[in-house]
Amino acid sequence: MTTPISSIGSTTPAAAGGGDGGLRKAAEAFEAVILRQLMASMRQAKLGDDIFGSSATDNFREMADAKTADSMAAMRQFGIADMVEAQLRSRVAGAGGGVQ
Repeated sequence: MTTPISSIGSTTPAAAGGGDGGLRKAAEAFEAVILRQLMASMRQAKLGDDIFGSSATDNFREMADAKTADSMAAMRQFGIADMVEAQLRSRVAGAGGGVQ
């Protein structure tokens, strides 16, 4: 994918990863990491032997879990991202900055 030349010099906070979009994305990414770790812990608690187990199966399962965690974080149903976003927003506002 190519980037239009007009957007290369953009200095708006949203384009630079700041603003509401950047804070929201960071909070969702943090929630996704937490959910990935949760799913990995659940996978380690095997109740039996995996008869078709292999390193390839484990790799694909990890990729599927990562995609599932990203999708779950984007839905914002667990509330982790909302709490992180609220805390970061209050710290930014308290520092005299403010998210635009």
